[in-house]
Amino acid sequence: MYENNHKDRRRSPRRAKKRAGEEGRTLTSLIEDALALVVAKPKASRRGRVELPVSKASGGVLPGIDLNRSSDLEQVMSDP
Repeated sequence: MYENNHKDRRRSPRRAKKRAGEEGRTLTSLIEDALALVVAKPKASRRGRVELPVSKASGGVLPGIDLNRSSDLEQVMSDP
């Protein structure tokens, strides 16, 4: 819903003006309605804390794999 892209944010005023003109209303009235929608929208409820399962697996990393070297991981992952 919200535009995070810098380029989109720069275009928003022009798009809003165009939209207001298409609807035959002022930019101010368009902005007022948009603000009313945002304010009237109920706050999203925060989800409770999720407890993640703890793995009971053992064994660790495959022999010869150094997790600090991405090339090792890529090689193992690409092998059939």
